[in-house]
Amino acid sequence: MLVHGLEGSADSQYIQGIAMRAWGARCNVIRMNMRNCGGTEALTPTLYHSGLSGDVGAVVSHFTERFGLERVALVGYSMGGNLVLKLAGEWGSGPPLAAVAAVCPAIDLAVGADALHEPLNRGYEWRFLRGLMARYGRKAKLFPGIYATPREIGPVRSIRQFDGKIVARYWGFRDADDYYHRAASARVVERIAVPTLILCAQDDPFIRLTAETRAKLLANKHIAFAETRHGGHCAYLSRDRGNEIHWAEAAATRFLLAAAGQPNGS
Repeated sequence: MLVHGLEGSADSQYIQGIAMRAWGARCNVIRMNMRNCGGTEALTPTLYHSGLSGDVGAVVSHFTERFGLERVALVGYSMGGNLVLKLAGEWGSGPPLAAVAAVCPAIDLAVGADALHEPLNRGYEWRFLRGLMARYGRKAKLFPGIYATPREIGPVRSIRQFDGKIVARYWGFRDADDYYHRAASARVVERIAVPTLILCAQDDPFIRLTAETRAKLLANKHIAFAETRHGGHCAYLSRDRGNEIHWAEAAATRFLLAAAGQPNGS
């Protein structure tokens, strides 16, 4: 099951890429849209945020019950990486969860949000904000009895402001810092008890790990923590051409097949 990043969808290029790779390895594949993503704003009155691991768990449980699944592997990118790691920490061990892979996961949300506001990363931040505010505007029109208009919200010039003015307000967090603390997988990574691969890049422009979180990852025997010198944010283009050029997709697929066993899908 594949979980996209912030302002992505089940149709994001990286999700389609690893879906094709997993399908080619005879896995059954679920490409999940987080609530409101992929043009689904009208389906729920709620917003989405980086801590809704319960949504991922609900989809796993739905398909497990419907098809009698015995082994499910999760892959998450960026925000989706935080979600799958948080779910794995909350669930611990036990079927159907068999393995997890996270590519450039936003494990420490507060330091990541602040990194996005650094001058060199403002282009990334504005791109996210444009998408988030446009989506919020659509939600406000769909559910005017719930949401204030963007004009009433006032200026939003950073991800931290968005999370404080909108996410915290409509999800019952005290403020952005309370949201970042409660939604971060960093709080539960030491409880992960299934084979887990975490891919990070030293030159990722805005994913940051605190020393405390890094120590937790390295101390957990179930976690293979791979930190490469290069890779950017979820890029990881290999010098090798052909099937291996998208290195993260290939590495995650190999890891999950080895950890979760050979697939029975078609």
